[in-house]
Amino acid sequence: MKTKKLDKVEEVAAPKVAVAAKPLRKSAATAAPAIKKAVPAPAVKEAKVAKEPKLAKEAKAVKKPKLKVVRDSFTMPQSEYQKIAEIKELCLKAGLPVKKSEVLRAGLQVLSAMAEAQMLNTLNGLDKIKTGRPNKH
Repeated sequence: MKTKKLDKVEEVAAPKVAVAAKPLRKSAATAAPAIKKAVPAPAVKEAKVAKEPKLAKEAKAVKKPKLKVVRDSFTMPQSEYQKIAEIKELCLKAGLPVKKSEVLRAGLQVLSAMAEAQMLNTLNGLDKIKTGRPNKH
């Protein structure tokens, strides 16, 4: 009776592989002839072999280098600083939350896209302010 249970356990617990598994060692009294079946390899393994490693190497070569960021401080009139908050609110209503630095970077993009004469007129229209930290009130 025990040998039949062991044979059933071996059939259930044995993983299905392409190479037949070796039977467990048994004493001469309980040894039963082992049935070996060769299971064909699944088609999935063949698909994995067909991968092309060149595509992965090309994808790594296209990777852009990280941009270095620079921290800086600047002085501006309070009325212009308030405009940054207004632009942020407009973007938030449109469903695009932005940061102050993103608003300033977008402004730089717009300035650089202008014609030279138009950009100079815009920059000449700004009030000149003293640089440095403002006095405490």
